[in-house]
Order: sequence, then structure tokens, then C-alpha cells
Amino acid sequence: MGPLARELFEKSRDLIYQFREEPFILASGRKSRHYFNCKKITLHPARLALLARVLRDEVIPAAGVLPVAVGGLTLGADPIGISLSLSYNEKGQTVFPLIVRKEVKAHGTGQRIEGAWQEVSEVLVLDDVITTAGSTLSAVNAFREAGMIVKDAVCIVNREEGGEEALRDAGIRLHSVFKKSDFSDVKD
Repeated sequence: MGPLARELFEKSRDLIYQFREEPFILASGRKSRHYFNCKKITLHPARLALLARVLRDEVIPAAGVLPVAVGGLTLGADPIGISLSLSYNEKGQTVFPLIVRKEVKAHGTGQRIEGAWQEVSEVLVLDDVITTAGSTLSAVNAFREAGMIVKDAVCIVNREEGGEEALRDAGIRLHSVFKKSDFSDVKD
């Protein structure tokens, strides 16, 4: 974990991780006594700005990725993609933020992907928390159906419950800021 990621961890650890005996129901439909609420990072201006720097300066360079576009399924990926795009812009690099709707828009242009997706051929997929990677793969499929290449995905927390393997099976490398195991007092 790099110094910026360590700073983010220290500032958000107690905010994003919850444990309780009565299981939470996760987006994947699974039940777990562990819950990671990354909205405590993505919907807080200072922590979101720090996350963007962590991704731009530590996680993405370590992955060897030079993104032209970033995005994922709404809502988890939206603030990450926009803040990351702005963070790259501060360094003079254009990285387009893309948003994948959960369903095709029923009015107007009927688009599933919003943003300048027609201008890019490859996208770095984002998500806040990955458990089984179902939401992430939904975004991957939308991007691929639109003709974009997807090789890598980035998340804030990898719950280490099969999502990384599911992405690997789809030809995608997962890079995370944190893993469930980083929370050393996580009980099973």
C-alpha cells in the first residue's frame, strides 16, 4: 500500500467497514457479516479527492495502465470516474469519464453508456466494492458491446470472495486500493 493509499485507509477505515452478527444483504444477493460502505469515501469531497490521487498516482501506474477513459455501472462508479477524470485533467491529461446505466434509457437517445464513449477504443472499468463482480461485469459487457476493449478493472475494496477470479475468467485484471484482508481485525 502506497503512502496516499495508507493515508486514505487511516482516514476512512472506521467509516467504511462495519461488522455485525446479523448478516447484511449484499448487492450480489449474498449475506455477510462484513459490510464495506465506500460511499463514505466517494460522497465526501476530501476523501474522494484523495481517492482520485491514490488511483492516479499509485494504483493505476502500478498496474501499468494508461487510461483514455474510465467508468462503470452507475452509481458506485460515477463519483470515482468523474473525480479521477478531473484529477488527470489537473495533470494535463484527458481521461473521459463514462457512465453505464443499469438499463437502456427508454427515452431520448436510448443510450446505455453516457459520455464520450465514441471517441475511445479502450476503457478502464471502475467499481467501489467487488464481491462476485456481477456489477463490474455488467459494465464490462456494456462497454464490450459498444466496441470498446476492456482489459483492467479498479475498485476501492476487493472483498476477496470470487470477484477477482470472475473478472480473470473474462480476461480482465483486477487492481484494488484495499482488500478485505487489509482490515486485519476482520472476523469470519
